[in-house]
Amino acid sequence: MRTYTVVCREAPDWTAIEKAPIDCYPWGGNYRPRAYGQCAFVPGKGLAVRMTAWESNPKAVYTVVGDPVYKDSCLEFFASFDPQSQKYMNFEMNANGIYLASVRTNKADKRMVADLTASLPVVHAERNDGCWSVETLFTDAFIRDCFDGCTLTHGGAFRGNFYKCGDETEAPHYGCWSPIENPTPSFHLPAYFGEFRIVGYKQN
Repeated sequence: MRTYTVVCREAPDWTAIEKAPIDCYPWGGNYRPRAYGQCAFVPGKGLAVRMTAWESNPKAVYTVVGDPVYKDSCLEFFASFDPQSQKYMNFEMNANGIYLASVRTNKADKRMVADLTASLPVVHAERNDGCWSVETLFTDAFIRDCFDGCTLTHGGAFRGNFYKCGDETEAPHYGCWSPIENPTPSFHLPAYFGEFRIVGYKQN
């Protein structure tokens, strides 16, 4: 199981924040784009997440929140914020900044985040020469609403994983940060989540 250090920053400087490489591709062919995820805990606001993939022309067909963006070129963040619960969140984003998100106890048992909270995230997408990125903030209110009052604090920890996929792209691919051992592609396996440790407050 991999471990990621989440720093506390009032205004995250992503150039200085640890990168979690999405470099495990247990399924699919030879297409394995370079990708990584990053996290920062923003005191009084929530958890900021940024993900980046090196693809010059990512497939981005879907344009409505809730669409099946995992069929596009997709970056995903799954997290289990409450250690006392089996609940976990899947948050999946394409290069248009469109997302699909739910809270689950397993792959079949799910509730869409829009049914759980009014504090919905906004995804900011950016395309550069040869790569694309998505960034969002999971507010304190969002985490409380979706995880039965759970809160994040510096010194605490949660579990999760970063993914890169594209189910219906020209070259289907399935990458993860924390390795998964399963005969068929599935990201909905919390047993293989890595650990995210929130360290003490630092200024930029």
